[in-house]
Amino acid sequence: MTVHLHEKGLFAWSEWAERLSAELHKPGRAVDGSDYFDCWVTALSDLLVSKDIADHDTILALQQSWQRAAEATPHGKPIALENDPLG
Repeated sequence: MTVHLHEKGLFAWSEWAERLSAELHKPGRAVDGSDYFDCWVTALSDLLVSKDIADHDTILALQQSWQRAAEATPHGKPIALENDPLG
């Protein structure tokens, strides 16, 4: 998704790299990189919010919906937002 949004011209790759790097180097981040995906998601979300592409509440609601959908999806089946029991 990050590459696609960059290719659509919504942000420069240097903006993305700076945002991700800053997130990866925040105090308390895992030295072994085990929280890399969390850093990636946070950096992308923050970048989209800062550029008024999306708002924080909408991103959070989608994250929560995907989480519920994942938890409700049987093992081995594709996760789809339609699986969100609250959706």
